[in-house]
Amino acid sequence: MARRSARRRLGLLVTGALLLGGCGSTAPGPAAPAPVGPTPSAARSVGPGAAGAGDPYVPSYGNGGYDVAHYTVKIRYDPATDRLSGTTTLRATATANLSAFNLDLAGLTVRSVTVDGVKARHARADDELVITPATALTSGNGFVAEIRYDGVPAALRNDVLGEGGWLHTSDGAVALGQPESASTWYPVNDHPSDKATYDFEITVPKELTAVSNGVPKGRTVRGDWATFAWSEDAPMASYLSTVVIGKFRVTTGEHKGRPVYHAVTTKVADGAPDRSVARTVEVADYLESVFGPYPFDAYGGVVVADDRIRYALETQSRPVYSAGFFRQGDNTGVVAHELAHQWFGDSVSLARWQDIWLNEGLATYGEWLWAEHTGSSTVQRTFEQRYATASGQVWRTPPGKPGMANLFGRSVYDRGGMTVHALRLAVGDSAFFTILRTWAAEKKNGNGTTAEFVALAERVSHKKLDKLFDAWLYGTERPAAPKAR
Repeated sequence: MARRSARRRLGLLVTGALLLGGCGSTAPGPAAPAPVGPTPSAARSVGPGAAGAGDPYVPSYGNGGYDVAHYTVKIRYDPATDRLSGTTTLRATATANLSAFNLDLAGLTVRSVTVDGVKARHARADDELVITPATALTSGNGFVAEIRYDGVPAALRNDVLGEGGWLHTSDGAVALGQPESASTWYPVNDHPSDKATYDFEITVPKELTAVSNGVPKGRTVRGDWATFAWSEDAPMASYLSTVVIGKFRVTTGEHKGRPVYHAVTTKVADGAPDRSVARTVEVADYLESVFGPYPFDAYGGVVVADDRIRYALETQSRPVYSAGFFRQGDNTGVVAHELAHQWFGDSVSLARWQDIWLNEGLATYGEWLWAEHTGSSTVQRTFEQRYATASGQVWRTPPGKPGMANLFGRSVYDRGGMTVHALRLAVGDSAFFTILRTWAAEKKNGNGTTAEFVALAERVSHKKLDKLFDAWLYGTERPAAPKAR
């Protein structure tokens, strides 16, 4: 994710007494009920799933007790009334014996729920949807839940990125945001540790276009309405899902057997945004030469113009960019940043939000590599400039443990990128690029942690690197500048 402005501090997202609101109470879920009759073994006990995924930075995000494999999200949205109706079907596997389980859903009204085709009870606890199936779910068994819902979708407040989630725009809507947005338009296990594949069917007035993730599966028209189908067959973290509805200049094509789909809002004149996103496959091909094979089945980009969106986000296979990035002309740097995320952040996702530097530091480094490739600067020169001009706040804030207030601060981006370069100088180019390609390959479609990245770097380089990473990721003073090779 990249921001257009220099403001990178993360404020507190407040809903009632919550940090990063929109996901209900931070209190732990209710305790499992005492068993009735003969006491079963602990492995056979039945209780509700946790109301959070256990991430210390965002305790209320996500849920426990099950693992989602696939979402089918079907929505109908009328911008004239700002009303959405939807049906979301999820295929999941219970990871515990569950009497009930939770999904994250902000604001919308649930009309009915079934589990394995049987009506289930449902209740709301703030932005948690609590589902009680007619029969308890058994650990290791798969199940299918279908939720029907409707209402006027609402945004979630993010003091760094502005409003996130579902945003009603002048010609449609945008669903976008980090670290959360999905729960404003479909029920979801809203934490990147539970990645899933997706099918989307988005029905809108026929004069509009609806863009989402993955491979376009066609447009069908019935009366005054058009349905756009999209499919993402690679596991995706929920915050990377998006839908953008409006009037666009759409460009399609094919590259290396994969579809290419670009959409630029008609709110801005044809020019720099169109030219910049048109270079997506060129940038992706260069990054592929550095990071290894491009990880997804489609390419693309979407440009939106809304004052509430002052950033770009690496929505999987099709990043979304604020038109503000292109006001000064062509900008392939931001394209390189978001495309680097397709490897680091999207294909290899974080397991907990504390490790956000793995996303942003590696994407920042991808941007530096692209600048060197195009001749605008060398990586070493960029590193030296950032090292010399970084503020005291950057050095006081450890990117490997930034805290919620600095989750998207400059330290995560700039010092994160500098950490990557310090690693390169310490291990040499051969080992360094092997580390990047191996990380992308071994963790493809999964999740990774800082500890795992450090272990890989030491395994490939045959060097002890704990002092380097301690200084650059966890220290609160500026490390000594590494010597260029």
